[in-house]
Amino acid sequence: MVVNIFLQSPAIMFAISIIGVLIFAGLTAYDTQKIKNTYLEMAHSGDQEWLAKSAIMGALNLYLDFVNLFMFLLQFLGNRE
Repeated sequence: MVVNIFLQSPAIMFAISIIGVLIFAGLTAYDTQKIKNTYLEMAHSGDQEWLAKSAIMGALNLYLDFVNLFMFLLQFLGNRE
């Protein structure tokens, strides 16, 4: 990415956008499964305070995943010349 600052290569930017979309799509799926498993573990233990905190942190993780995914999609679809 640092090299592309100086080169301004559309091919490198295209590759970075595709890789970013794939990474954040995978992270979104991983975080969703992690939230589901955390909920199932905490629901059985009965710890309501920890369950509320983990729900907030899970929502923040998903929000950041979606924002980054959207930004890479905009880069991918917006660089049409």
